[in-house]
Amino acid sequence: MTPATPGPPSTVPPAWSHCAHGAAPATDPVGCRGIRVPGHTACLAHLGEAERAAHLGDLAPGADIDYRGTPFTPELLDQLLAALRDPGAGRPHIGVARFDGAAFSGDTWFTEVTFSDTARFDWATFSGNTWFAEATFSDTARFDRAIFSGNTWFTGATFSKVAEFAGATFFKTAQFNGVTFSGITRFVGAAFSSDVGFVQATFSSDAGFAGVTFSSDTRFVGATFSGDTRFVGATFSGNTWFTGVAFSGDAQFGMARFEVASSLGPLACGERLVLDGAVFQQPVTVEIAARQVSCARTRWASTATLHLRHAELDLRDAVFEYPVLVAARPTPFPLPGSADSLPETELSGRDPGVRLASLGGADTAHLALHDIDLSGCRFAGAVHLDQLKVDGWCTFATTPTGWGRRLPWWWSRRNTLTEEHHWRVRAARDPGRATALGWAPPPADAPALKPAAVAALYRQLRKSLEDGKNEPDAADFYYGECEMRRHDPRRPRGERVLLTAYWALSGYGLRATRALAWLGAATAVTITVMVLWGLPADDPKPTTTGRQVAVGQEVVLTTATPDPVNPTGPLTGRVTAERFEKALRVVINSVVFRSSGQDLTTTGTYTEMTSRLAEPVLLGLAVLAVRSRVKR
Repeated sequence: MTPATPGPPSTVPPAWSHCAHGAAPATDPVGCRGIRVPGHTACLAHLGEAERAAHLGDLAPGADIDYRGTPFTPELLDQLLAALRDPGAGRPHIGVARFDGAAFSGDTWFTEVTFSDTARFDWATFSGNTWFAEATFSDTARFDRAIFSGNTWFTGATFSKVAEFAGATFFKTAQFNGVTFSGITRFVGAAFSSDVGFVQATFSSDAGFAGVTFSSDTRFVGATFSGDTRFVGATFSGNTWFTGVAFSGDAQFGMARFEVASSLGPLACGERLVLDGAVFQQPVTVEIAARQVSCARTRWASTATLHLRHAELDLRDAVFEYPVLVAARPTPFPLPGSADSLPETELSGRDPGVRLASLGGADTAHLALHDIDLSGCRFAGAVHLDQLKVDGWCTFATTPTGWGRRLPWWWSRRNTLTEEHHWRVRAARDPGRATALGWAPPPADAPALKPAAVAALYRQLRKSLEDGKNEPDAADFYYGECEMRRHDPRRPRGERVLLTAYWALSGYGLRATRALAWLGAATAVTITVMVLWGLPADDPKPTTTGRQVAVGQEVVLTTATPDPVNPTGPLTGRVTAERFEKALRVVINSVVFRSSGQDLTTTGTYTEMTSRLAEPVLLGLAVLAVRSRVKR
């Protein structure tokens, strides 16, 4: 961007009594807009030599001055500053300074000038290079709508109170390196057309950069922001460096545009860093340590890697057009070109892990998560969860452990979604007790999902885990899916009864101990029945009978085994070691689909048939459950 060509002179006179030098009714009815010097009809620039010298001679260091609208040449400015120079300090000293609308032609030097009261440069124009290096502004400093056409240096300047640069335009390099802003700072709507630097700048109060346009390289390396900071709607068209930046309060980058930035950070934020609605148009690496990082509605138009620490992350409605990786950084970020790490003073004592709060409304087909805490993540509303990549040590919510309220059943620990926690609290007869047992209560803005919707979430995420070869955690999500189907009143009753039986017998084929317990119980019952009623009193012995038809002829014999005789007598008398060993052999053979060959009573025969059907199924369910836990 180049300085704009001046337009025709304004026909609207200024609010002060102005010089009007050079006014022409046809072409410039206003003329010179400089305020008249007291006691004269001309501004400082158009006073006669003797009158100007007399006026400047009346000035003393620390004097209040008013030169609104006055055109300054470098020579005229030098004369003014010489009149205000403090001999003791060796630098110009000004009280109230009013340069609103002043026009500075050529190079402008305010180096080391002290402004002990309000300094106003609103709408001022600086045509050449401008220096405010080492200047001191002890009160409010205003540069609203000022135009800097050349290079500008505020290096090392000190702003003790409010610093206003709203709408200011910098056409060439602007350097604010090492500047101290002790009061509220506003660059709202400012435009930087070339390189800009705030290296090692200090902002001790709130800072506003909303709507600022950074058209070239921008450096905030090592800057410190003690208050809340707003870059809302800012545009970063060139390379951008926020390396080593520390935000003690909130940092707002909502709706900001990063057009070519290849990195953001490493930076630290003691509170909340907001990137809601921000756009990243090129491959970027984001490195942030913060309490909260909000990326709702962000648009990632290229590949990106987000390395985070200490943060609770929100990715609601984010748009991932290319692969994006979100990973927790276990160690502090190193500072480029230094042996030091990014200071995390505001975050000391916090868990360095990263917790994902929500993926609602996001298309997760291109998203990968690595070492992220998903125990509180809300997945409802996200699409393509089956393509979400969950790698590393990602953790989910778990079920509470303890005895159920209505059934004497111990809750086994498994991975769950937070949506199941919310559903169980809402569906409980006593939500308070459900919460006390360990089910997480739903927040006020959480949607009330039906079991079918929660089952769909489990199904999609199970597919994602299976694709990642994480079979054990996928098994937990299959359990959760079946639980939601079992509790879904819209499912056919027969299906829910079958699922209930499947759950009770083996935890949907995922609880080996439950299946083995049932197998052990069934085996014990079968053995007991066999010992008491299934085995005959004595093993039947084959009996041979026959008859001789005639002397000298063939003898016809028949061998038969008599039917087993049911045992009689007291039940306790039937319990012997021999009968127990026989019953055990019968049951063990039944479990593996084999016939024992033991003679049995009618009761024993039917018991063996039932055992050969039920007990191998229970054994198979136990084996299936073990396999689901060890498969990779």
